Amino acid sequence: MSSTPFLQALSISKIYPGERQSGVKNISLQIQEGKITAIIGESGSGKSTLLRMLYGLLSPDEGEVQFKGERIWGPEEKLIPGHDAMKMVTQDTDGLNIFAKVWDNIAVLMPNTDVAAKEERTEQVLKQLNIFKLANKRVADLSGGEKQRVAIARALITRPEVLLLDEPFNQVDTSFREGLQQDIRQIVQDTGLTVIMVSHDPAEVLSMADELLVLQDGEILEAGHPKELYQHPQNLYTARLLTNCNVLTQDEAKLCGIKTQKDCVVIYPEWAVTTSSWTRKNWTVKQVLFKGNYEDLLLEYKEVVLRLLNDQPGKYNEGDRLHLKIGRYLEY
Repeated sequence: MSSTPFLQALSISKIYPGERQSGVKNISLQIQEGKITAIIGESGSGKSTLLRMLYGLLSPDEGEVQFKGERIWGPEEKLIPGHDAMKMVTQDTDGLNIFAKVWDNIAVLMPNTDVAAKEERTEQVLKQLNIFKLANKRVADLSGGEKQRVAIARALITRPEVLLLDEPFNQVDTSFREGLQQDIRQIVQDTGLTVIMVSHDPAEVLSMADELLVLQDGEILEAGHPKELYQHPQNLYTARLLTNCNVLTQDEAKLCGIKTQKDCVVIYPEWAVTTSSWTRKNWTVKQVLFKGNYEDLLLEYKEVVLRLLNDQPGKYNEGDRLHLKIGRYLEY
């Protein structure tokens, strides 16, 4: 088995000057073949810049990107930017021919030298993305989520080794988003495709990714499996990215019965539970936020407000007084 990394960045930097310097600074990484790697970070952290350099749409100011041991050429060296073994899909579907049928939008990217193979491959990709029933529809008549599926099918028709997704689900309704994510995971399992995606949505990366890269101010802050980073984030920044957590000061933590020498305490909404107590009902339900099969409770005690996950909708009302037990917390 070859020891040459599949796709790697070697000390790459791309700096955009300005009042607030942005870009990517001295990043080294290796992308695992046949896995889904997600890049997350706040706006301006360098996510899309890194993705575009991995693809070859941008040239680094320093360092280089290698695919199977060979340097990826940048736009100054290649007539059509982007590595030939890779395809990129963004949230922008303007590249589709909206007046043509879905079938034609996808099949047009295959050569006419073998018509039977062209038809077979087009049908295969349509079925992989669950849009075969849309084959004879015009793109103009599709929803945003359906258009995104067509864009991904177009990217996959020529069997790239790497698929890069830049905020791919922004235009997809929440109800259809999970289905598209599952389809992409299935394609990865079936074909060995390597996927690199940029996202700001923790729900996407936690359910889809095999590996997370957390970017802050153009640098990799930490990396690892989504479950490990969620349960044991090494930085407050990561915890805030991955969940709508409660962040308390030392004094606020003390009111919750937590003694710490560190600046901040983080409590995830699912780490605090209400308990039956006849004596210490210190917390007041300030607000109940209905979320469908669960609720967010905003609880208040003196100067502290905590967000709590309640999986029994309707159990509590605003103004109820409760006792709270905090089972776990993080210190930073």
